[in-house]
Amino acid sequence: MIKLVECPRDAMQGLHDFIPTQDKIDYLNLLLKVGFDTLDFGSFVSPKAIPQMADTGNVLEGLNLEGTKTKLLAIVGNGRGAELACEYPEIAYLGFPFSISETFQQRNLHATVADSLKRVQEIQDLCLRHNKTLVVYLSMGFGNPYGEPWSAEIVGEWAGKLAQLGIKVIALADTIGVANPESIRYLFGHLIPAFPSVEFGAHFHTTPDTWLEKIDAAYKAGCMRYDGAIMGFGGCPMAKDDLVGNMATENILQYFENQGERLGLEKQALRDAFRKARQILPGAEYQNLSWLVS
Repeated sequence: MIKLVECPRDAMQGLHDFIPTQDKIDYLNLLLKVGFDTLDFGSFVSPKAIPQMADTGNVLEGLNLEGTKTKLLAIVGNGRGAELACEYPEIAYLGFPFSISETFQQRNLHATVADSLKRVQEIQDLCLRHNKTLVVYLSMGFGNPYGEPWSAEIVGEWAGKLAQLGIKVIALADTIGVANPESIRYLFGHLIPAFPSVEFGAHFHTTPDTWLEKIDAAYKAGCMRYDGAIMGFGGCPMAKDDLVGNMATENILQYFENQGERLGLEKQALRDAFRKARQILPGAEYQNLSWLVS
């Protein structure tokens, strides 16, 4: 069964202008009606680093979770953020960005890769004590723009280390949008059977002309968990100056509709969410609306 993770947090976090808290609440409440498996709704990180997410606690208090099957995911960068997130029983998943690039991990979390692995263990222990699941995003999972060593074997080695810590969900993150069908097929095709206790997901950043080949390669290699953002907005503000957007949710939906996958989403709720997104995400445009009007 396909699992869809909608990522409004990723879509909003790099915006310069602060989105009012009530607008975020209204938007997320619409998304909660759609039927996504998971909603990456906010983060407990330094407000100096990501000021857009400084109101995550207040946003959470305004969410209407009654009747939704969607689980909440919050991003954390260290043990302190994880402790804050664990105070909320509504949150099912904690997400941690773990980069196999020393340069990017310092840039993103001001920590070495070795120190970050210790953070993973600390956060995993917190999750186990508070009945939550840790999702580790293996960032720079498809390439390294800093001239550091990268190979599929290195990715596999880190996946193995995370699996040894008991991590059950690992999302391979195409942080700078360099994944190609060959690397996608190879990584998912080898990792999924090598670590049967781990659920592997795809967090693709992409351009409008490369999204199809990426999702097609991942799906045919056995990946069943996909992150997306409505209208392909967002990207990682710590990666580099020219953002490569998230994979557009509407493209993901159209692809799986064409594959005959039953997604079970509420189309009217999704239309309402799209209208709200147009209001709060400046300059965003739909990628593909054929799924919504079918």
